[in-house]
Amino acid sequence: MIRLVGVTKRYPGAASPAVDALDLTFDTGEIVTLVGPSGCGKTTTLKMINRIIEPTAGTITVDGTDITSRPAHELRRGIGYVIQQIGLLPHKTVEANVVTVPRLLGWDDDRMADRARELMDLMDLDQSMLSRYPSELSGGQRQRVGVARALAADPPVLLMDEPFGAVDPIVRRRLQDQLLSLQEELRKTIVFVTHDIDEAILLGDRVAVLKVGGTLAQYATPTELLSHPADDFVVDFLGEERALRRLSLLAVDDLDLQDGPVVDAGADVGTARAAADKYDANWVGVTDDGRLRGWLWTSTLGEGTAGDHDTQDFRVWIRPDDSLRTALDAIVSSRNNVAVVSDGDTYHGMLFVEEVTAELLA
Repeated sequence: MIRLVGVTKRYPGAASPAVDALDLTFDTGEIVTLVGPSGCGKTTTLKMINRIIEPTAGTITVDGTDITSRPAHELRRGIGYVIQQIGLLPHKTVEANVVTVPRLLGWDDDRMADRARELMDLMDLDQSMLSRYPSELSGGQRQRVGVARALAADPPVLLMDEPFGAVDPIVRRRLQDQLLSLQEELRKTIVFVTHDIDEAILLGDRVAVLKVGGTLAQYATPTELLSHPADDFVVDFLGEERALRRLSLLAVDDLDLQDGPVVDAGADVGTARAAADKYDANWVGVTDDGRLRGWLWTSTLGEGTAGDHDTQDFRVWIRPDDSLRTALDAIVSSRNNVAVVSDGDTYHGMLFVEEVTAELLA
């Protein structure tokens, strides 16, 4: 969808280029995150794609067409753009802000009103907000309106320049999750600038790490980047938590879960003790029809079956689709260094700290 070939930007009087001979290709329907230290040319690169900044040299094509072959204002109407400061017009209502580009494209009033309502639903915003002004919204709501405005004319390309940097961490994570959910539905080609490596890894199908001076250090999937950094610069930029960051890309059900010291409620106490002994545990879990009822100390086992005894609730539960980083946090919070994996209806197995440690060292 987007191709940069030898793209360079030199500012008059500057000792070195802001972006230097950059080659990048962004495939249709993927999120590419641009990340790197201050002065690496992330935002400059983004702005050259929609010609807010004109490149000094090189070629940029969008959907196979050289961007210089069209008037800049026409190009920009076909590219959604979201910035950190949001840039909503304070004197216009939310609805008027959302339909800014459709109005420029000559849409009729009914079509614009329908699109505004559709986008409010898409962004999980109440339609009553359409008549409000930006100052009457929270920071997270304004940011979502900014995304809605960028999507209003249904552009194939969305450029996002640190769009979530001005909100608090909790709202930021919600916005990140919402962007990923939207992408599942819309499949836009998104170029996302961030200075936060965790955000880059979370959102990007591929990550472009830039060095100061606008040169490319590495362009890879998050897994490749964390597993095989290209050089010392990338290693230093990823930081000491590189292995932990890699865990955030792996789901619990990517591992072969162990059954754990668990027996059916109908098992006799001898079977329950044997299950605990197999895992060198002094406790045993009890299931009923695939659901994990709870656990009990083997020292409390008396006569009858495991299900005849009172059980205690497991304190730490994780879902199969949780990340291994989430799982590790849960496991270290448990007294037994183990987390129960369940989707709420079905018991999937247990994850032990040793398994996560082995993945860290892989």
